Amino acid sequence: MFNGIIYNRGTVKKISVTKKGKSIFIYSKIALNKKKVGMSIACDGVCLTLVSYKKKILEFYLLHETINRSRFKYLKIGDNINLELPLKFGQDISGHICQGHVDTTSKLLNIKRKGASRILEFGLNYKEKKNLVIKASILINGVSLTISKITKKGFQIWLIPHTLKLTNLSDIKKNSLVNIEFDILSKYVKNYIV
Repeated sequence: MFNGIIYNRGTVKKISVTKKGKSIFIYSKIALNKKKVGMSIACDGVCLTLVSYKKKILEFYLLHETINRSRFKYLKIGDNINLELPLKFGQDISGHICQGHVDTTSKLLNIKRKGASRILEFGLNYKEKKNLVIKASILINGVSLTISKITKKGFQIWLIPHTLKLTNLSDIKKNSLVNIEFDILSKYVKNYIV
């Protein structure tokens, strides 16, 4: 379980493709040791198992389900990745409850600058738009954010300078693909009503 508050990032250094999936190797200064091998780490919001750790290189193995459901289908060497360690018992939840189970991807349609902040508009198809609730939480590349507006094509969020400084959302451009996890509480309510 995670809360979408990002303090660490990493850079993709190597990608190894196999018939069953791909291994990705991420360099990061995140504080870990070899005893943490086997733990879950959210990588751009995707809950992945740490396979190996050596000289600040984190290795993860992705199966086709994860690749096809996330932006990792188009992952490149040099990409910046938001990293979040799992929550510990008693830790503050500053964002919202996140599982690391990406629901879909979304394309950035537009960026508007408002002083040092930015308004980002993302696109979603009709089926996925049904999961949106105004002012509800949403996870974008592992970052806990609030839906500020639901639009004809999708939704908008605001990014404050602090979030831009700490996350890879400062790097995205028009047509960039991001990972999306809808608020689990919204999904549960929808499941019971529909």
